[in-house]
Amino acid sequence: MKTLAVIPARFASTRLPGKPLLPVRGVPLVVRVLRRVERCSSVDRIIVAADDERIAAAVRDAGGECMLTPPELPSGGDRVAWVSERIPSDIVLNVQVDDPLAGPDMIDPLAAAMDDPAVMLALLSKRIDREEEVFSPNIVKMVFDSAGRALYFSRSPIPYPRNGDPVYYKHIGPYCWRRDFLLKFSSWEQTPLEKTESLEMLRVLEKGHSIACVPTERDTIEIDTPEDAEALERYLELHPDFCL
Repeated sequence: MKTLAVIPARFASTRLPGKPLLPVRGVPLVVRVLRRVERCSSVDRIIVAADDERIAAAVRDAGGECMLTPPELPSGGDRVAWVSERIPSDIVLNVQVDDPLAGPDMIDPLAAAMDDPAVMLALLSKRIDREEEVFSPNIVKMVFDSAGRALYFSRSPIPYPRNGDPVYYKHIGPYCWRRDFLLKFSSWEQTPLEKTESLEMLRVLEKGHSIACVPTERDTIEIDTPEDAEALERYLELHPDFCL
């Protein structure tokens, strides 16, 4: 098997408890994400990595595959690595359970970036269109070099607009890892900048490795609060042709 997609799903979300089971137009959020990943031609197998039997039951009822991971795992990335250790593959996609609009137009190009053997990790970059996102600490801003390799990620606006009117980019959506690199990454201790910004991709940069940034034109709605869920409901009302 070449490409494994893992959807980490944690029941005890701080801001939105039970988030993976949140019904969106009658469909649990985790099932919406599962259905979108199923449409990706690059994915060979999908596993939902859950910490609660209620999530596992919803996934199995929808015909999906689920693995219960140890509840003490500290992050979604750790759950993805835990599953990856047990299921051999070449590439591992980490698709967030709070990102139900991610689909083939985002995930398949990430997998295609791994055709370059030098790429160990790829993620999406999206131009920021709304000024309020530039200053929001919940939006991860990014800068990259002329070859599309990440230079830095921050919750602060980067670059600083000392001269001119800069174009800002943000990181959204899934990660695509080479499996061996993911397992190596998961064995490293957190690094100083990662702790400061609470951004795990900084661990990769601080260890001296590069990250490929794949541009995307379409935005997503990440579900972290009840207001985000309402925004998703409104989006689906305005886009009735957006399928699962």
